[in-house]
Amino acid sequence: MTDISLIPDGSGWILTMDEVAHSWVDPDDPGRLEFAYMQRMAEYLDLAAPPGERMRVIHIGGGAMTMARYIAARRPTSPQIVLEPNEELTAKVREYLPLPARSGIKVRPTDGRSGIAEMPDGYAQVIVVDAFADARVPASLVSIEFFDDCFRVLHQDGLLLFNVIDIFPLAWTKRVLAGIGQFADNLALSAESSVLKGRRHGNLVLAAGRVPIDMDRITRRAAGSAFPCRVLHGESLARFVGGAAPFYDDEAEDSPRVIRGLLHFE
Repeated sequence: MTDISLIPDGSGWILTMDEVAHSWVDPDDPGRLEFAYMQRMAEYLDLAAPPGERMRVIHIGGGAMTMARYIAARRPTSPQIVLEPNEELTAKVREYLPLPARSGIKVRPTDGRSGIAEMPDGYAQVIVVDAFADARVPASLVSIEFFDDCFRVLHQDGLLLFNVIDIFPLAWTKRVLAGIGQFADNLALSAESSVLKGRRHGNLVLAAGRVPIDMDRITRRAAGSAFPCRVLHGESLARFVGGAAPFYDDEAEDSPRVIRGLLHFE
């Protein structure tokens, strides 16, 4: 059984599962994002539509619903569906950190792969994948078959955001990007230099769409944030991915395991 804890942290709360921190949220100030990878995601989300405009969003992975709350605060009445199979987690978050009334956030107790399969074509403007099982991104969420379904569900000008975790030389992430690249003409990766250079493991945010992403603004925001990071896109991202082969369902792998802040391969 998953060990779920909500720990007070100043004005906010940290959600941990099996001793790994998954979310930080301040229900009274949902625009405040403490985790660097969530700031990276917000930079892409803020540019996905004009300020304040509603967006139809699917979240694969709920956690404390930090990003769903962020969107609800920035883009009121946005219809959002959260696919979270861990009903114990959802119940605990609702008890300690209830969602605001009329937030537009609906939680479905289903896994991401099954939930996406049930969605109609062209439904979502954004799909946010931030899902972990035992501190690993599940193999079912990194295959060609899964990405094919995501881009079926995404609107033609929609955006896919994916939070992953990896260790140098980031071979697993390169294969994930190779799979996404089969369906999206525009790809980007945001990560701290220390992660890209192999000094430590960490989160990497992948962004993909069929229409151009404003990379100049993304790069400026990333460089000027409290957690500066590098943004790879175009030729630099193509060199990074190299000849990596995409995952297919029959041989896809979970991301490297996190144990007490460290990663290892089994």
